[in-house]
Amino acid sequence: MKPAGIVGIILIVIGIISLVYGGITYTKREKVLEFGPIQATAERQKTIPFPPLLGGVCLVGGIVLVIVGSRKG
Repeated sequence: MKPAGIVGIILIVIGIISLVYGGITYTKREKVLEFGPIQATAERQKTIPFPPLLGGVCLVGGIVLVIVGSRKG
């Protein structure tokens, strides 16, 4: 497979994941209280959102690259 087709497939996968999940969620441990040797921590979930437009652009761009990559002979 040509490089344009491979990049196109990767973009399609990224676009689908972006549209389905809407972002990446991760857990971060933060210190809430520190009093001498005593410490209290809390786990908080944070989200990095992906705009739907980004997912759509990746999806369309990937489809175009797959088509262009298959037409080059």
